[in-house]
Amino acid sequence: MPSLISDYLPLVVFIILAALISGALLVAPFLVAFKAPDSVKLSPYECGFPPFDDARMRFDARFYLVSLLFIIFDLEVAFLFPWAIVFHHLGALGFWSMMLFLAVLTVGFVYEWNKGALEWD
Repeated sequence: MPSLISDYLPLVVFIILAALISGALLVAPFLVAFKAPDSVKLSPYECGFPPFDDARMRFDARFYLVSLLFIIFDLEVAFLFPWAIVFHHLGALGFWSMMLFLAVLTVGFVYEWNKGALEWD
């Protein structure tokens, strides 16, 4: 039993330190921040200029296409990191399955690029 406690002691210390540091980082802005609210600071911020329209206005569909493109490439990176870690254990099947996955994403990206979805004129 003592070896079990000694094995997990670094983990417990790490969790306690992480909780203390994250708690301090959450509380510190409330303690040291300069508090001088005025009408400009409390107004909604919209790309550097005052808001000019209702919040329920229509967005261009290209905005959604770019956001979907970002999510796709974010997921691609999320799949590439674990694959890269175990790459030497996967062999040829693991390599070619990832190449197929990347090819499908590349075809989608090229299609979106050719359709002009990334142009903002």
